[in-house]
Amino acid sequence: MILTATSVTQLPIVASRIITFGGDDRIFLFHGDMGAGKTTLIKSLCECLGTTEVVTSPTFALVNEYTAANVKIYHFDFYRIKNQTEALDIGCEEYFYSGNYCFIEWPEKIPDMLPAHYISISIKVLNDNGREIIVEKI
Repeated sequence: MILTATSVTQLPIVASRIITFGGDDRIFLFHGDMGAGKTTLIKSLCECLGTTEVVTSPTFALVNEYTAANVKIYHFDFYRIKNQTEALDIGCEEYFYSGNYCFIEWPEKIPDMLPAHYISISIKVLNDNGREIIVEKI
């Protein structure tokens, strides 16, 4: 599925379509250059799922936890890890197989730890406000 957003005001609709597309899948991997909008899209996804908490990048904490109606959401940012052992140290595999939503930024940093099935989201910058978002089931 290919989606286009020409402004952040369109992200709630994009987020709703992604969650619907995901169905029962709970693992979402986000690919894109620095500043492409991964965290901004994750914020919209969390709001779509019903969280009222402030969603921020877990760049230094590695993982943030949010609560929505009857669901937990784990938001990972592996940009700053030096090796996969750091991800193991926080118990990321337990999160991945918990049945809760996991939104993972910079998954290429932990290739050997990723579940076999997930939703891949690639964000490409088109211009200052425009983004092409490719969503695939893997």
